[in-house]
Amino acid sequence: MSDLFKNILGDNETLFKDPLVLDYEFVPEEVKGREEEKQFIALSIKPLFYGKSGKNLFIYGLPGIGKTVSCRHVLKELNEETDDIKTIYVNCWKKNSAHKVILEICNQINYKFTMNRTTEELIDKISQVLNKSSSVIIFDEIDKLKKEIDFLYNLLEDLQRKTIILITNEKEFLQEIDTRIKSRLNLDELEFKPYNLEQISQILKQRAEYAFQKNVFSEDALELIAEKTFELKDLRTGIYLLKESGDQAELKASRKIEEIHVEKAIEKVNKLNVRTDKAKESSLLSLIKINNGKPARDLFKLYSKDVSFKTFMRELNDLAQSSLVELKEINEAEGKKTIVNIKEFKTINEF
Repeated sequence: MSDLFKNILGDNETLFKDPLVLDYEFVPEEVKGREEEKQFIALSIKPLFYGKSGKNLFIYGLPGIGKTVSCRHVLKELNEETDDIKTIYVNCWKKNSAHKVILEICNQINYKFTMNRTTEELIDKISQVLNKSSSVIIFDEIDKLKKEIDFLYNLLEDLQRKTIILITNEKEFLQEIDTRIKSRLNLDELEFKPYNLEQISQILKQRAEYAFQKNVFSEDALELIAEKTFELKDLRTGIYLLKESGDQAELKASRKIEEIHVEKAIEKVNKLNVRTDKAKESSLLSLIKINNGKPARDLFKLYSKDVSFKTFMRELNDLAQSSLVELKEINEAEGKKTIVNIKEFKTINEF
């Protein structure tokens, strides 16, 4: 074959070996860079092996830094170690109400008689099943249930030997939990700090080795993805860039994934981020325009997105820093208020 065609991918060829490795749900055999955090989680579960109740955990940190994959990896190892401890994982983003969460637990313990039963009745049935052994229950993205968190109280009351793990991106969520539930949980806290560049490089190299044919990813291309991932502090972006770079290379029928393919993938990520930011900005700005001059607390009550007040205030401050709104604090008899106004801009004709 001439040199002209050596680097062109054939119709029946692919750069990918196992694309599922690049799925966000994939749990690798080894989770790099989170050995200490996994050990902390394991020690919280350890008392269950001796018939005692384990420790409950509150895990927090930025999105895409290994919270979920570390917890799921610990569950995987726990299931390989023993059948005497039931493990349950619920994503509260997908199951976004207390009743949906409880139905998901019923599904995972194979309890089928859920029709026309209340959440409380189902919790009672769940407890009867789980109390025959010990259990670990993980509620991921727990902040999505902030308005329906009371079901935890019933679980805590009824379950005997258990470890309950709450995962969230928002540290302040813990302050919003009802005092009675918080005292029952008696949570230990575990913060996941962002990966450093070396850790990100190792993780992405591992994923690339699993996902792609041997030697198709150039070192320079991987390094570029690692640098972009480190910049955004989100490993999920890095995994997306691995897949998108592979797609870009195949689109060009290239036998090698080079920097030019990564650059195309990064362009796509940048456009997605801009659209996301504009959508958030547009939604909140539209609300402020309709309710110009109202206090921040009143706007928060009208804001349809399911976010905490602190998150809402961060979004407001972002708009203020972009000179799109003005925030003015005033003192009143009932306390301080932050008044939100659309920033006025003069056109050339008005000068």
